[in-house]
Amino acid sequence: MKLYQSPSPNARRVHIFMAEKGIDCERINIDIRSGENISAPYLAKNPGGGVPMLELDDGTCIGESVAICRYLEGIHPEPNLLGSTALSSAQIEMWQRRAEQKFFFEVAGAFRNITGFFKDRETCVKEWGQVCAKKATASLAMFEKQLASHSYLAGDTFSIADITLVAALDFAKQIKVVEIPKLDHIERWYGEVNERPSMSAT
Repeated sequence: MKLYQSPSPNARRVHIFMAEKGIDCERINIDIRSGENISAPYLAKNPGGGVPMLELDDGTCIGESVAICRYLEGIHPEPNLLGSTALSSAQIEMWQRRAEQKFFFEVAGAFRNITGFFKDRETCVKEWGQVCAKKATASLAMFEKQLASHSYLAGDTFSIADITLVAALDFAKQIKVVEIPKLDHIERWYGEVNERPSMSAT
């Protein structure tokens, strides 16, 4: 199989997930700045135009980072990162979605609208980006409260929820358009998560 990738937090989520499981494959770099991901050949494989994308040996293509992770979990179930019971799966999905929707997507909205990174292909509204940035910062209180009583975001086991939040936090720190306050429990969790070898996956 082949992983089409770019330097992005979504691709990093898949990189970390694969590293946790010890999976590797051929990797093909896609230049999103030049719009290679919205070129006709790429869209023929992945109509959504997103990166990363996983192409299987039979030509089947899977877009969207979490969908890719679900496939990888199916073929390499251990270590489990998506839940091994109905309850753990639901809890992990719940916190993964909260990390994605309440923080990651808001950080991305701030980045795209404030910096105008994709202004050649979308309408950017700086004021909306500023709203996104404030919402992203405000959402961290929810994760801080959860981590005050749990080792990891969805409980006592590292999961895709942690991968999503750490990738989004690192992206936010890199782009510097979202305020990241000092929160003790998040900082404890962040330090422990970053000791994992998979965090160096790029």
